[in-house]
Amino acid sequence: MSDTKFPPENNLPAGYQPPKVWTWEGANGGQFASINRPIAGPTHDKDLPVGKHGLQLYSLATPNGQKVTILLEELLEAGIKDADYDAWLITIGKGDQFGSGFVDVNPNSKIPALMDHKPKDGGEPVRLFESGSILVYLAEKFGAFLPTDARARAEVMNWLFWQMGSAPFVGGGFGHFYAYAPMKIEYAINRYAMETKRQMDVLNRQLADNAYVAGSEYSIADMAIWPWYGRLALDQSYPDAGTFLATHEYAHVVRWAKEIASRPGVKRGIVVNKASGDPGTFLAERHDASDFNGLTI
Repeated sequence: MSDTKFPPENNLPAGYQPPKVWTWEGANGGQFASINRPIAGPTHDKDLPVGKHGLQLYSLATPNGQKVTILLEELLEAGIKDADYDAWLITIGKGDQFGSGFVDVNPNSKIPALMDHKPKDGGEPVRLFESGSILVYLAEKFGAFLPTDARARAEVMNWLFWQMGSAPFVGGGFGHFYAYAPMKIEYAINRYAMETKRQMDVLNRQLADNAYVAGSEYSIADMAIWPWYGRLALDQSYPDAGTFLATHEYAHVVRWAKEIASRPGVKRGIVVNKASGDPGTFLAERHDASDFNGLTI
């Protein structure tokens, strides 16, 4: 009996019907097929390197990775010397995130991951994964970029978790189907373009009345949101996505995005753990402030 509600001939590819039980065999992950799998755990034994600083970051300069390096560089820019760190490159295309050492830090095998070998209580090292968790931990440890006033703190946390919950629709949704999927699917692109524009409008309305996302003070909420939405507003994310989504229309987001982009800590943070680019514009690993010498940022 044919399916009259969802006729198979209208599916993509034509005739496709979901099996009763999904299996991994034959699944096409497009550009990221080599790193996607339906199981967790390590694929190989590999210890993580450890440098000279208490904070050891294992990451890649994706938007989620940039959140953490922006915060670390902003802490150093603010004169907090104990925030110095080593940043080691995790090349996800080569499966570094499935090494046993990385999985010990983050069982979810996603960047960024951080080890604090000098926690405030002087005890055993602290492992941290999920970018939002890392931002809160570091902000609390160093007493910066997260208000202590209950209402102001709540507003920062509201927007931090808004980003954590919303951005997957931008990245795994819009970005994947617009830029990375092995075929252009009109329904999927329309679905996620609409949601991305709705989120940009949410942010634009908030920034119409506030200098920064959570109010009058720059915070970890801005650092979390900017790599996703600020760079999208400036047409610096997926190729031509700013034009496609007409992000120039979100004038308050554009104003905020430009201001954040001009900050020295942000300029440094976005190039850390970047593996390629024009000469002098990226820093695959960072172990000392002098590593930025000679870069054009």
